[in-house]
Amino acid sequence: MAMAEDTPWFEHVVTPGLLRHARTTYGVAMRDALEAAGYNDIPRNGLYLIGGLALGKGATPLGKLIRDLRISKQAAGQLVDALVMRGYLDRAVDADDRRKLTITLTERGKGAAATQAKAREKVDAELLVRAGKDDVAAMRRTLAALIDIRRQREAANEAPDPSGKTQ
Repeated sequence: MAMAEDTPWFEHVVTPGLLRHARTTYGVAMRDALEAAGYNDIPRNGLYLIGGLALGKGATPLGKLIRDLRISKQAAGQLVDALVMRGYLDRAVDADDRRKLTITLTERGKGAAATQAKAREKVDAELLVRAGKDDVAAMRRTLAALIDIRRQREAANEAPDPSGKTQ
């Protein structure tokens, strides 16, 4: 099928493909900034963990991180181990429940998080210039609607079936 000359290129790319490439734009910018600042040893998914902890308030339970990252307990443990060994995270027993572990950023982790945030903010600023305030706001609302679809589906799958049948 030939593309019409007046049709924008993105009209021929499925939404998941656009999302993947958009995410890559942020990821490359963050990885490049981190590498330039000397934080070139952060493993895959480490950006999510460090960035998420930076946005949170204080210590975060390991169980919450596992749910947020949507990875196995073993994979989360390995990721945390790597980030602890590389000096980005501290791990401690939860003060309220000694069966749980909490994770916090070290000074090195806070530095990496700040570098990552600055790189994200640069992409955000460039996007604002290219697309405009209204389109960026519409994009954010649309992405939020997409996230809500997932959340509603997950909640429906977790809800007990009134008939007593398992789903």
